[in-house]
Amino acid sequence: MTSTLGTSALRTDVLRIEGAADPVGTLPILHGISSYTAEGVGVDDEMRRNLAYGAPRSLLPYTRQDRYDRVRSTRELPTVVLENEQLTAVFLPGYGGRLWSLVHRPTGRELLHRNRTLQPANLALRDAWLAGGVEWNLGATGHWPLTCEPLHAARVTAPDGTPVLRMYAFERLRRLVLRMDTWLPAGSPVLYVRVTVHNPSEHETPVYWWSNIAVPETEGTRVLAPADHAFHCDYVSDLRHVGFPYLEGGDHSRPGRLARAADYFLDLPEGERRWIAALDETGTGLVQASTARLRGRKMFCWGTSTGGRHWQEWLSGPRSAYLEIQAGLARTQLEHLPMPAGATWSWTEAYGMLSADPKTVHGDWTQARTAAAEALELLVPEAELHRANTFAETLGAPEEPLTEGSGWAALEIEAGALPASPLLPFGTPGTEQEPWRQLLATGTLPVSDPPAEPVTGPHWRALLERHAGDWHALYHLALVRLADGEPDTARVALLRSLADRPTSWALRALAFLTPAPKEKADLLVEAHRLRPDLHEITVETLDALLAADLAADVLTIVEALPAPARAHGRIRLAEARAAHALGEDDRVRSLLAEGIQVDNMREGEVSLDTLWHAVHPDRPVPAAYDFRMSGS
Repeated sequence: MTSTLGTSALRTDVLRIEGAADPVGTLPILHGISSYTAEGVGVDDEMRRNLAYGAPRSLLPYTRQDRYDRVRSTRELPTVVLENEQLTAVFLPGYGGRLWSLVHRPTGRELLHRNRTLQPANLALRDAWLAGGVEWNLGATGHWPLTCEPLHAARVTAPDGTPVLRMYAFERLRRLVLRMDTWLPAGSPVLYVRVTVHNPSEHETPVYWWSNIAVPETEGTRVLAPADHAFHCDYVSDLRHVGFPYLEGGDHSRPGRLARAADYFLDLPEGERRWIAALDETGTGLVQASTARLRGRKMFCWGTSTGGRHWQEWLSGPRSAYLEIQAGLARTQLEHLPMPAGATWSWTEAYGMLSADPKTVHGDWTQARTAAAEALELLVPEAELHRANTFAETLGAPEEPLTEGSGWAALEIEAGALPASPLLPFGTPGTEQEPWRQLLATGTLPVSDPPAEPVTGPHWRALLERHAGDWHALYHLALVRLADGEPDTARVALLRSLADRPTSWALRALAFLTPAPKEKADLLVEAHRLRPDLHEITVETLDALLAADLAADVLTIVEALPAPARAHGRIRLAEARAAHALGEDDRVRSLLAEGIQVDNMREGEVSLDTLWHAVHPDRPVPAAYDFRMSGS
């Protein structure tokens, strides 16, 4: 189906791609994220407040998405396409609304890093994440909880007839409503994205937003922005304010020449236009610009070390080097901002192809960024971006649904916790929400094993406090108390749940609340005994035993597992670590020689190279085991 006005069109299509199966998982994420304290040079009081503010105590109500592999087959993914004479933009509503591809039609040039594969990897708050395109991140520091989840998408027609793609969602951790309107006016050289975030709560809410833009990287790629300083994070030392791009004897605006992974949060002065670009040797590449609310800009690179190159291949396959340029509400991604009760924040972003004189943009820094800024003003004048922002305010209700997101917003509307709006038709609750609908209607949460998907919020807690009496409802009562920052009352509910019926779910949660390593391990061993088929609990049990210096117990459990479970990468890694702890290094060397592939290797994790060095101290780490981000 297609709607057109001249050469401005919106249509649905299908992307055929080699991809792994979608990630799944069952375990609630009980932990939160830590706030960041920076004492580095140049960190001011405002940033210190934002760094210390708003880190969530837990990531509830979300569950992990950690069950996936690296076996790929041809997949067909629904897409929504916006197109005019200048650009073709392809969106994946089923994966957080990601802008997967942006092609400059006159030249045929792909402006984004368009991944040839769909391969989850462990970089997001819930684990699974995809490299490539433009990812929209709302909630808390990290790749957002809906990055591998479907958003609602619908067609809207502007008063002048321009077709608009509206994507929207309810982010459950912060309980924020997200709306994104995207459009390509006839003849426009840029794609417009209007982002609106609404806090329906009666309380201030910490908020985080970063647009994460992956672009191709060559040795000659240069990142430009209107800044002469940056806040630098190299994953080893403290955040510090540095001159940019020249530091440590090199030009750090050229990520393809940097050895180590690093973040550079570019410090744009007040009054400067908000933009960032990545230009190749010919002076051409993607530029992103925005209205003033989107204050921050960032460059991230993996580095040219063995570990950095391995991460790029792990995420995108061979010969797929990319870097990220990003734009956010705060100056760094380590900050959260206070969003007042009932507030609505909006801004408009523009994406297009920038071309400037290559000698100038690859020469002196001041002249280079000035030339890029002048080229941007020709491409999309700042006044035009403000007109686009005003244009978005005229958009009305959708006339046609295109894809369906989750039913959680509809459930919250039914519970009276979220106001309904014709601008965002959230549909009806689905199967996942049905147990909670029954609690609303009858005061009884149906018992199920595995348990119902978690919920959080004061209205759900009030219902559970009044009605919880069986193991299942008491388990959920413990989760909402934990989400509210009450570990002691959560423990009471878990003990009551276990008294009604011992379950691996409650034992795992109780282990999370138990600081003593041996006691934690004992609880998880019992959880594993009750459900030896739950891979995630098996892995947590082995990790807890290792932390409690009970390596022999690790091997006892591993050797009792069926062969398919024992062959899993995380299980083999735990076996090798336990064997090393017991002095069985020949067993470790044998496991490493056979191969240990951990499909959800975590960003920043150094377990495999550490293990290799422990048993092969005089041999370099093979590339397949090198995930180091701080250089090799």
